[in-house]
Amino acid sequence: MSSDVVLSVRNIGKRYEIYKAPHHRLLQTLLHGRKKFYDEFWALRDVSFDVKPGECVGIIGRNGSGKSTLLQIIAGTLSPTTGSVSVDGKIAALLELGSGFSPEFTGRENAYLNGAIQGFSKTDMDKKIDEIAAFADIGDFFDQPIKKYSSGMYVRLAFAAAISIDPSILIIDEALSVGDIRFQQKCLRKLKEFINNGKTILFVSHDISSVKIFCDRVIWLDNGKVQSSGDPEKVTKEYFSFMTYDLESKIIAPEEKLNNSSSTNSVSYKEIQWETTAQCQSFGEGGAVILATSLYSKTRGEPIKTFKGGEDVCYYVKIKASRRIELPIVGFILSDDHGVQLLGYNSHNLGLKLMPVEAEETKIFRLEFQFPRLMAGVYFFSPAIADGTMLTHTQQHWVHDAYTVQIVNMAEIAHIGCYFIPEAAFVFEEC
Repeated sequence: MSSDVVLSVRNIGKRYEIYKAPHHRLLQTLLHGRKKFYDEFWALRDVSFDVKPGECVGIIGRNGSGKSTLLQIIAGTLSPTTGSVSVDGKIAALLELGSGFSPEFTGRENAYLNGAIQGFSKTDMDKKIDEIAAFADIGDFFDQPIKKYSSGMYVRLAFAAAISIDPSILIIDEALSVGDIRFQQKCLRKLKEFINNGKTILFVSHDISSVKIFCDRVIWLDNGKVQSSGDPEKVTKEYFSFMTYDLESKIIAPEEKLNNSSSTNSVSYKEIQWETTAQCQSFGEGGAVILATSLYSKTRGEPIKTFKGGEDVCYYVKIKASRRIELPIVGFILSDDHGVQLLGYNSHNLGLKLMPVEAEETKIFRLEFQFPRLMAGVYFFSPAIADGTMLTHTQQHWVHDAYTVQIVNMAEIAHIGCYFIPEAAFVFEEC
């Protein structure tokens, strides 16, 4: 294994033998494999990747895709059927609830047990135990058997014990999702510190926003195989497309070359400065394609790329249909640079019933709304057109990050969070 790699996974496969009846297992043993009484199920097949020091690698996938099996093999609690795992350093793992601790032992005793398994002496753990108790923050329950713990208390103890041994690699399998929000924030701050110190994290979560925020690279598993691996933004969009509509995320190049003309007779529409979607990642059935979008100030009549927010805007979406779209639904989602969805509108939830779009027809849709005062940063419009109702529709075209706008809030007032509330809107007095 290379010196700049702390974890190397090579051609990992995990096979299980599925027996239809209990006596088939006995027959399989007695006949020494001369006849097969089981069906093979491969939880993992040919999974390979390397992880460098200081990397945070996210592993995503639907339930049953092989994520937990892979982490158990890396942690050493499960043996692979094929392939090998090479580790340079110490591993600490937060796997499914209940693993690694004895339910009859107290939290304190389990902390000592965890340290002993990792090679620490009692003297070493004596120096760490107060720190573990303080981070877990479960009070007198630290000296109670953990079979009396809630799931949140268990996670507090498990996380505190895991980070106390100062591992080179920390494995987290959805464990933090059961903790309360205060403890989650406490853990996230610790993880940032962990990464800044050059340690490695393998992070499994269904919270895609957290994956994009923390991870340098993402691996998407499906049916035990690596579907995609690489940039978090790209891979999570592919995963979102697959999970939401079971469609492949790709770049759809519109057939029509864009210009500033339009089939509409409206002079204002002819003057719109469009931003093409030709190079954007997108997915859909393709019955209609979003060709371009644009954002204009309603009052100033100018295109917007940088502004302070808080004004009425018009978001334009230009589409072309390849077949009749009987019940079009047009809308967008606005996200920040971490992919967190801040707001979204569409014609259906606004109570609008749009006219059908005929085959080969090009149409422009305008959505007017007041753009909120957001924290300074870059924001992305992801438009979509569907056919049907909100409950039963087919996604024709969804375009990721089709239009970018930058919010600048010049030093009017320091604020925390996503939204900016003007100073004049506050009433502050001493009571």
